[in-house]
Amino acid sequence: MGSSSEQEHLNRILVDYLNSIHETLQVLDQTAASSLEKVSWNQVVQVGEQLSREATMVGMLWTGEKPQVKSLEEIMASFFNTLQGFLLLAHGSTVGAGPTLASCIHTSAKQVVDRSFTLMKESVSSFGSLSGKHTLPIPELVGSVWESCSALKKTPSTNVTAIGRAMTQVTVSIKDVLREMKELKEASSDPREEINDEAPGEGDGMQESDADVDADDLGNDLSPEDMKIAQATSVVVSEILVVINKLIRSIVGLLKQETQGALVNSVDSLERLVKFCQHVETQIEELGACLYPPQEIPVMKTALGKISATIDEIQVGLEQIGGSSEDFVQACTNLKSLMRQLDLELGCSNAIDLVSHIESLGV
Repeated sequence: MGSSSEQEHLNRILVDYLNSIHETLQVLDQTAASSLEKVSWNQVVQVGEQLSREATMVGMLWTGEKPQVKSLEEIMASFFNTLQGFLLLAHGSTVGAGPTLASCIHTSAKQVVDRSFTLMKESVSSFGSLSGKHTLPIPELVGSVWESCSALKKTPSTNVTAIGRAMTQVTVSIKDVLREMKELKEASSDPREEINDEAPGEGDGMQESDADVDADDLGNDLSPEDMKIAQATSVVVSEILVVINKLIRSIVGLLKQETQGALVNSVDSLERLVKFCQHVETQIEELGACLYPPQEIPVMKTALGKISATIDEIQVGLEQIGGSSEDFVQACTNLKSLMRQLDLELGCSNAIDLVSHIESLGV
């Protein structure tokens, strides 16, 4: 075969393999039937290690001269056969998996597939280049496949572990929002600073557009009333973190007790707790966005109401799996007290805004 026909031949083979893997990957969109035998995650990891070795073989094809068509065909067949087996085992590991664990498995498997595709596409594309040069370094792409396969070892293998990590991720996200809240600043009352801020436009007769405003200045112009609300909100969010951390500790405590078996059988209850925590996270992000001037008080009050209702649901859910404690209940009580105080602050702010609006109308 000529160079052009060889390239077309390899492209056809590659497309067939890619389509086949895509079809198998779609199977992972659904968890495996409970009637099937569950595959150990260790088996998935082992096949991932085999795929890493296959990727190494792909890389070795390009360490010298341009490889022969037959050599590339053979390595493609072996590589995609291993990848296909990997996906089937990954699907088998979802037997009995709840939504959170299934999502973790799907994400890890998809990353392996995506990086494998990139490596093989580049290998075939490089074959068609007369110079044999690669738009992306083959060794780097091989390393990318290694990383995705190695990451399989860190993928949760049980529902409880996956749920625990999901809850921990919620606390990480909330901490990020809290940090941003604490970085908000009151507008300067020093008139000299205001003059300095206006100075750049005076010399050349040009005015700075909204698009040119430094992003670092965002959140540095809160009024005293706005700042008071921002500080009260950050106190509430800090207490929400306390509640969620105590929730996580309660679940960990249950795992260390004789009730572990009961917990494993309460996956649905644990999944609901995760959803509740994620819902609280969403509302906290809403609160954080509303703190920038002009503050959206009605939206904040709505978010607070949703958080309060969700905290009630969390208390009920933890009680149902036997994990509630006086410490946790007290944290929830403290949180609700702080939320009521913030709600009152927001009500007062609304009244002040209304008076200011009426005065501006000259009434």
